Amino acid sequence: MAATYADDAKIADLVAKASPGWFSFEYFPPKTEEGVQKLRNRIVRMKALKPLFTDFTWGAGGSTSELTLQLTSAAKNEFGCVANMHLTCTNQKSEMCGEALDACKAVGVRNIVALRGDPPRGHEKWTAIEGGFTCALDLVKYMREKYGDYFSISVAGYPEGHPDNIEAVEGGVAALTESEKRRYRVAKDEHGAEVVSVCRDANFKKEMEYLKEKVDAGAQFVITQMFLDSQVFLDFVKTCKEYGINVPIVPGIMCLNNFGGFQRMTNLCKTRLPQGLLERAEAANTSDDAFKAFGIEYGTEMCKALLDGGAVGLHFYTLNLERVVVGTLKGLKLITEEQAAACEGGDKDAKFMVSAQGITTGTSLPAGKRLPGNRPLSEADPEMAKLVQEEKARQMRSIELIASENFTSRAVMECLGSALTNKYSEGQPGSRYYGG
Repeated sequence: MAATYADDAKIADLVAKASPGWFSFEYFPPKTEEGVQKLRNRIVRMKALKPLFTDFTWGAGGSTSELTLQLTSAAKNEFGCVANMHLTCTNQKSEMCGEALDACKAVGVRNIVALRGDPPRGHEKWTAIEGGFTCALDLVKYMREKYGDYFSISVAGYPEGHPDNIEAVEGGVAALTESEKRRYRVAKDEHGAEVVSVCRDANFKKEMEYLKEKVDAGAQFVITQMFLDSQVFLDFVKTCKEYGINVPIVPGIMCLNNFGGFQRMTNLCKTRLPQGLLERAEAANTSDDAFKAFGIEYGTEMCKALLDGGAVGLHFYTLNLERVVVGTLKGLKLITEEQAAACEGGDKDAKFMVSAQGITTGTSLPAGKRLPGNRPLSEADPEMAKLVQEEKARQMRSIELIASENFTSRAVMECLGSALTNKYSEGQPGSRYYGG
């Protein structure tokens, strides 16, 4: 007899009832069996912090779809989390989205983040495929038409404007309007010259109108792209209200774990840096511990400003790591010292991350020490272990193909494998709402 699963709570209902100061965690599917096992352990540890919900990203073009579904189901049905799953329509026919939604319904998962998604690997721009959706709005409409109110739907919002619409401005700051001056970015080009860039008012207006369409079509709350200037988010919430967008606007919090990641993410998302932040980050770039301490300090400062300014909650892009998230929550007094200590002790099992630069692994628990659910993945979840093995085989086929096409030695390509196969995954979480 097939297993039956109870329907999960709807996140929109939980958000409506929750007191300000709630928080949630986002994870992405690792690329190795070891990574999946460590993530399962981490989910168990971090569940003890009592997040409102836990969500999982969906790789570009559905590249991690089965593993995402497995992790989402495990979070709900094995670990007791309220689960939220990303679903993108990039490079996917509508039938594939329907199959994913049917699979969610079958296991009682009823919370979905509806996104457009990244361009497929090797493409600069996003284009719809034949038989696919053209945008996240289409996906929201499809979900409401086919499934009624079964799913609680969230969508993406861009406090600084979508990265595709952030452009260099001739004339610098003097050429900006007053509203543009509140969200512009200054960065240096390859020659060291300062470049001012911003989402111009006309494009920002179109983005707000589009967000209103997504909400009117059935989206019940908004999760934002990363930002590092709290005032930009507070301005965005005010602007949403001016456009009649009255659903909760949840800030997406990107944790600062290392200087390289800080540079990559802010450049990728064209993020505005508050005055002095870059200098503080550079000064902290002396060791891993020093930078994480800075990440906790700045995360606490920014999140306090958000909560003081009226933010309903905090959605943390964990990057599958926990030290900075836990330290920030402790600094905000949203968790106890005891809760933080329990996670920090388990962090010895967590010296790894998957990023645009590949996979690094570190120490594991001492011999004989076992965390909840810390069984070999092949025992804990054989189906998930099989999916991971299939993904590893797919990666190797991709590496061999690239090597043959470019006449590069296989040995060299194997060394580069993690970077090649992860570069385009949703292991770059700051860009997750690309095109939503």
